[in-house]
Amino acid sequence: MAYETLAAAYDGLTEDIPYAETLGFLETVLHRAGQHPQTVLDLACGTGSLSVLLAQRGYRVLAADCSEEMLTVAAQKCAALEHPPFFIRQPMQRLRLPEPVDAVFCLLDSLNYVTEPEDVRRTFRRVLQALRPGGTFLFDINTPQKLRGLDGQVFLDENEDSYCVWRAEFDSDERICYYGIDLFRRQGKLWQRSFEQHCEYAYEPDELTAWLTEAGFVNIRQFGDRRLEAPTPQEQRIYFCAEKKEG
Repeated sequence: MAYETLAAAYDGLTEDIPYAETLGFLETVLHRAGQHPQTVLDLACGTGSLSVLLAQRGYRVLAADCSEEMLTVAAQKCAALEHPPFFIRQPMQRLRLPEPVDAVFCLLDSLNYVTEPEDVRRTFRRVLQALRPGGTFLFDINTPQKLRGLDGQVFLDENEDSYCVWRAEFDSDERICYYGIDLFRRQGKLWQRSFEQHCEYAYEPDELTAWLTEAGFVNIRQFGDRRLEAPTPQEQRIYFCAEKKEG
């Protein structure tokens, strides 16, 4: 399963992710739509970096992920907060919350990791149920253009304690980008090697819009990568905003 051995090294290898800037963009989208949520679900929360920011800004935060290892890191990270998030271990297609929320965030192309289209449709229905009337669902995807362009690419991330090599292959028939990840972690004077395979499905923006509509969402909008503009044909990442009907 993805993000088992990688969980402990994830934060150190992803220090360049602009969580604060991304949250600022999402808040701008919400505020321009007249939305001022108080309770938020961080769906596919990973190690909880966004959950921490949300809690620090005064939101009541629920956070869900299907990886026990990532949730363990997230809980440790949030332990010192005055009002820590409430963590739930659930796959998004079986999401069930103890209470409805005003907004759901699902970021860092987490939806691409749901590699069965029917599970994405289930996810949209579950998210709709999890929202209060008038609530908002915001998520992003890696575009098909980006995933196709990763075919044959090799990436390297490293710090003092971890060395990670990503190799990407795109299967055009399956519409899936496969990442083979070799992770080396320092254990005293030795290095321990582990391997994970990650898979991302290349969803077309228009089919996601159709499934959001099918689930019952309204006022569905697409944005370029952290821009308050429609995405370009060359866009690598697209943000979606969709609302649940009032009443």
